[in-house]
Amino acid sequence: MKKTLASVFLGFLLASTAAVASDTADLQGRIDAAKTVLDQIMNAKDATVPSDILRDATCVAVVPSMVKGAFFVGAQYGQGVVTCRTGHGWSGPVFIRMAGGSFGLQFGGQATDLILIAVNDRGMQDLLKNKFKIGADAAAAAGPVGRAGQASTDWKMNAELLSYSRTKGIFAGIDLDGTSVSQNSEDTQLYYGQPEQFSTVLSGNVAVPPGAVAFVRDVAQDFARAKANR
Repeated sequence: MKKTLASVFLGFLLASTAAVASDTADLQGRIDAAKTVLDQIMNAKDATVPSDILRDATCVAVVPSMVKGAFFVGAQYGQGVVTCRTGHGWSGPVFIRMAGGSFGLQFGGQATDLILIAVNDRGMQDLLKNKFKIGADAAAAAGPVGRAGQASTDWKMNAELLSYSRTKGIFAGIDLDGTSVSQNSEDTQLYYGQPEQFSTVLSGNVAVPPGAVAFVRDVAQDFARAKANR
């Protein structure tokens, strides 16, 4: 019964969010918001992603303002962007959707900024070939926090993704098991002006659109600083 209620609630959340079709201004706003979230977190004194994690990052996903709602059962839905490290810098972004549910007595709603960091060679290029579920199709862990903090070695052996959230200014690792991540091909096509394969974009074989240059540049600079602090 709870799973049915969660499915209905999530379906309502998805439908209400998708009711307004994206346009290029919406997509640019999503990329700009992702840049703002990333800059604010990376420029925080202590509540940030450790440098040793950034050095190993193969892809970075940012989902600004993931909506979480609840009425006995919970659901969450958000849209964001992904860029991946290539042999010649960081790729242009592609658009993704994230959705999931939770159970238990709960009420209310909130918006949460999410960051996912892929930390092995599989990265998100392979994961995003199909819709995948965190915890089932990709091993994930709540990421450690602290600029100079040393991350546990467990994630190097077991995790493909590290996950973070920021709610009401508090930045911390988060357990996203059961959350699905999928391509948003429609928005990616609209932003690039033509159909583009996710794997092609994330491999760096498509030029970064002018509106996304600042976001990709900031990811690259964060990565470079982490490498320099080795």
